[in-house]
Amino acid sequence: MHESRREFLRLFGAAAAAGIAGIRSQSANAEPPPETTRIRLPKVPSICIAPVFVAEVLLRAEGFTDISYVDFGVSGVPGAQMMGEGLADIGMNFAAPLVIGLDRGAVISVLGGVHVGCFELFGSPRVSSIKDLKGKMVSVLAKESAQHVFLASIATSVGLDPNRDIEWVYQPAGEGKRLLAEGKIDAYLGFPPDPQELREKKIGRMLLNSAVDRPWSQYFCCMVVANRDWVRKHPAAAKRALRAILKGSELCASDPELAVNAYLGQGYTPNPDYARQALRDLPYGRWRDYNPEDTMRFYALRLREAGMVKSPPQKLVSQGTDWRALDQLKRELKV
Repeated sequence: MHESRREFLRLFGAAAAAGIAGIRSQSANAEPPPETTRIRLPKVPSICIAPVFVAEVLLRAEGFTDISYVDFGVSGVPGAQMMGEGLADIGMNFAAPLVIGLDRGAVISVLGGVHVGCFELFGSPRVSSIKDLKGKMVSVLAKESAQHVFLASIATSVGLDPNRDIEWVYQPAGEGKRLLAEGKIDAYLGFPPDPQELREKKIGRMLLNSAVDRPWSQYFCCMVVANRDWVRKHPAAAKRALRAILKGSELCASDPELAVNAYLGQGYTPNPDYARQALRDLPYGRWRDYNPEDTMRFYALRLREAGMVKSPPQKLVSQGTDWRALDQLKRELKV
């Protein structure tokens, strides 16, 4: 695995030297250098965050020389809290858990959106709509995981109380998929490449696909988030890192195979065919098309209705977001 990772980096480094995909930009060369050349990014098993892994060589082109990936193990609310505690500098996490993290005082800044359409909800034959989840057993990875928080916001949107109307079962993804196949649970919410596997094996009925179903398809799923103190101390570095991740998203869109190799290079071992299909399915490269502030406000409203957030949406947006670098990059990185 380490040998394949080195080979990937060697080949991608050659692409960078050749200027492929705009890896080196004139705008970056005209900017001040990063205030620090050290950067730490969190990694979790979800292939949704492949742009963070693709960004490694892009970060080197931006002037970072000491790049490391910190194994958070989990994303969701715990991942937001770990970022706020300074265990990593910048990375990706899911929108809804970031709202809860901010409500609890996590010292983080959301810098931009990466893509929409990450998660899919599958139900057993006993469930034909989201409203049918009332009184049913639903499997998610853990309490306050991204799966749990997203599904809680979905349940609230159709009039369910996620705290009383759903029987949550917390267990690993493999166990949740197995129990759904055996009809022992009623629903399972999966992040890529789980949906690709469930569809291929014809397990469950797809109830919601956030890539196409409104209103979810109108808002970001994965966001770029950073430790707030790190951003304040290193604004030039933060902008350069954000640019690398957004360009990583564009590379995921133009070359899914490269993104799969970057993901596998981190030591994850999903079925490669499911991973490739997931990268083709995800709407990467469209970070300009949606409004990240609307995303934060949308989930803040839904989660406040669910009783999972206390702060008003505008307070969370004002205290926990910083769009200055994103606005500059939208002007500089024109299509």
